[in-house]
Amino acid sequence: MQYRLRMKDIPSGERPYEKLEKFGAESLSNAELLAVVIRSGNRDETSVALAQRILALKEEEDGGLAFLHNVSLEELRTAKGIGRVKALQIKAVMELSKRVSSSLILNNRITIKSPEEVGRLLMEEMRHLRKEIFKIILLNTKNHIIKHINVSIGCLNSSIVHPREVFSEAVKSGCSAILLVHNHPSGDPEPSREDV
Repeated sequence: MQYRLRMKDIPSGERPYEKLEKFGAESLSNAELLAVVIRSGNRDETSVALAQRILALKEEEDGGLAFLHNVSLEELRTAKGIGRVKALQIKAVMELSKRVSSSLILNNRITIKSPEEVGRLLMEEMRHLRKEIFKIILLNTKNHIIKHINVSIGCLNSSIVHPREVFSEAVKSGCSAILLVHNHPSGDPEPSREDV
């Protein structure tokens, strides 16, 4: 008979919930944080062991937790022990992380003074996208962001944009200036011929 380690067999100071409560979220490993999100393991493994197995799927080749932004619900569900609810919980947390990053920036009334500031504003939201997205950032007379909008969602290496969609939003908002932004899913920041 094979012995199965259960969460209650682990000393209380080593369990993710207790560690989080006592020492804060920053004290938890990636697997422990994911274990808190998925809440329970399965018949054969604890939530931490299950989380470690999920992270081992692609973490090394993709540079950490970033793959969780792009992994589909279907791919998550292929992992033994991850059903519909756990897959949805993981995707919800990943979306929340993007939104928190964006809202912190937008709520601080950012004044855009350089391309680097635009990068900081949108990097978390756009870095993991698998399709080209064309956005506009609408600015007031003091270069404060009014809002940013997706104008076009393209494919892997292009996004078709018509001036009508770009300028209609700018006119409606009464903005003073607009910035045009898009990503390159390839990771190569060099402008393509079409970009130029």
